[in-house]
Amino acid sequence: MTVADVRLRTTAAAVLVVAAALVAGAVALVVLMRGSLRDGLEATAEQRAGALLQQAGSVRAPEGDVDDDVLWQVTAPDGTVVRSAQPLPGVEGEVELPGGEHRYLVVTDDGDGYRVVVAVSLEDVDESTEALLTPLLVGVPLLVLLVGGTTWVVASRALAPVERIRREVEAITGDRLDRRVPEPPSRDEIGRLARTMNRMLGRLQDSRDRQRAFVADASHELRSPVAGIRQVAEVAQAHPAALPDGELAATVLEESARLQRLVDQLLLLTRADDGGSGRSAHDVDLDDLALAEAKRVSRTGVKVDTAGVGAGRVRGDAAALAQVVRNLTDNAARHATARMAVAVRESPDAVELTVDDDGPGIPPDQRERVFDRFVRLDAARARDDGGSGLGLAIVRTIVTAHGGTVSASSSALGGACFTVRFPR
Repeated sequence: MTVADVRLRTTAAAVLVVAAALVAGAVALVVLMRGSLRDGLEATAEQRAGALLQQAGSVRAPEGDVDDDVLWQVTAPDGTVVRSAQPLPGVEGEVELPGGEHRYLVVTDDGDGYRVVVAVSLEDVDESTEALLTPLLVGVPLLVLLVGGTTWVVASRALAPVERIRREVEAITGDRLDRRVPEPPSRDEIGRLARTMNRMLGRLQDSRDRQRAFVADASHELRSPVAGIRQVAEVAQAHPAALPDGELAATVLEESARLQRLVDQLLLLTRADDGGSGRSAHDVDLDDLALAEAKRVSRTGVKVDTAGVGAGRVRGDAAALAQVVRNLTDNAARHATARMAVAVRESPDAVELTVDDDGPGIPPDQRERVFDRFVRLDAARARDDGGSGLGLAIVRTIVTAHGGTVSASSSALGGACFTVRFPR
């Protein structure tokens, strides 16, 4: 439905409602006024009939006493007409008399055997009704037209911002998400709609930018192992004797394993962005996950201090939370010189997981950037052992989906400290 359709329907609805109300009011006004005038004439006729009945035995109609508006007739007990301005029917109600130009209202009254009939002309009622009908027949259509025109103008002005918003939205494409719809200064529903749409466009633009950056970074990261495999294969093809036996197979296995890890992390990050694909939440003992990962990492030769691991239970997806602990411990083990520490503490409102190492640490101005995707700081890159730069991004995404927070700071061991807080 277009804005023009809304404007037309609004105007039509207003015109129909107002027209129906005005017509009903006009009819009611005419009926009430005519009824009121008729009741007044009927009361006058009844008073005249009562007066004539009191004088039925003595009153004589004067010569020429004929009034076209009020006619009367007196009938004796034997049925003969004693006196009469004009012969009248003996029934009550509105009747037409011979020679009369208007209808008459007839009333009767009986007493002492006499019967009095009085007829009052309805000419004044008819003239008053016609006098009222004329302005109504002219005024009601004019008023309906006025309401229709006013509604059309008001609806047009009210819907003008909607039309501007519609034209702007129609011009917005995937490559022009930087455009925004015009926001009217009013605080009504249209203004709130425009501001909500602009916030939505801002979110879409941010999502588009992150997606493009993610695709570019992923393409770059995927290119490295593929280029390594291709380079060794080309050397082996051009110079079969240049490579020692088994080096081609070893290179292919190493780079393919790196490629698989990267793809797995990309898929995990995608699922985390989708909120875990609707996995059900369960009570998870975070201390058990921390102890298991500490035991695994200790086999690599890094000394792991678990003295700070206490009871800590959170609610969430067990596999995703295990991935959080694993990524943090792997990151600490990769950058630790000789020691790292894992701790779990429980407070009245949160469960806190901390992972420390004695490595080079993270500069304060980089402690937020390390959670971005494909970020590997220069100081750690020389010691990078196949890291993809996605581990900490996955940690933040999963923790945020569980309603928690993660931050980086300096460690008492001299390196970096990562702190994760989950609500109880």
